[in-house]
Amino acid sequence: MSGHSKWATTHRQKAIIDAKRGAIFTKLANVITIAAKKGANPEINSSLKTAIDQARAANMPKDNIEKAIKKGTGELVGDQVEELYYEGVLPTGIQVIVKCLTDNKNRSGATVRHLFSKYGGSFSAVMWNFSQLGSLSVSQNEIKEKHQGYEDLELELIDKGILDFVKEKEGITIYTAMTDMQGIKDFLEKDKGMVVERAEIDYVAKDKIDLSASDQERIEKFMEELEDNEDVNDYYTNIN
Repeated sequence: MSGHSKWATTHRQKAIIDAKRGAIFTKLANVITIAAKKGANPEINSSLKTAIDQARAANMPKDNIEKAIKKGTGELVGDQVEELYYEGVLPTGIQVIVKCLTDNKNRSGATVRHLFSKYGGSFSAVMWNFSQLGSLSVSQNEIKEKHQGYEDLELELIDKGILDFVKEKEGITIYTAMTDMQGIKDFLEKDKGMVVERAEIDYVAKDKIDLSASDQERIEKFMEELEDNEDVNDYYTNIN
């Protein structure tokens, strides 16, 4: 629904982690720092807990995690990390929102603007076409290990008030109202005993467009460059 597969992005990041460990650690540290601004206790701050779990999965050193937390709470002096959003349009009406976590907004803004221009696009207001929704991912292996059928799980989640249930070969992505996300996460983890690999707020397009075959390669290269940039934390499109 966000316009690109969260599973594909996650797998690609894992594939390049050894080659670009420094850039990956910078991204993860920025996520932790932003999350820690809401509180340093991961048992209370679910966003921080998710960020720390992601960092540990990437074998990020404990010292790096602790420094990122202290930076977020203000205990550690240094450049402040900001959460910034850039909006733009690519050829054939592809709308993109780019989320950056950065300690240098001039650098990140110039870099993202350059990428839009490189692929024939430009900055433009598109936020009007997107809604903010909670997004949770559970792997296919996790579902199999818990002997849970997709259809039964979907019905249970519909009863809990989810907005959408998307099945991909790697697993499922569940969309909820922002106010319901933590409750759904608790249901999956505590009631169903499942590990939620990802729990975040996504921007989901209301009106979507189909990507033509001629545009696919170009757009994939644009997305790859976004993912390779250490300031870019995520991106959302209106691609169906």
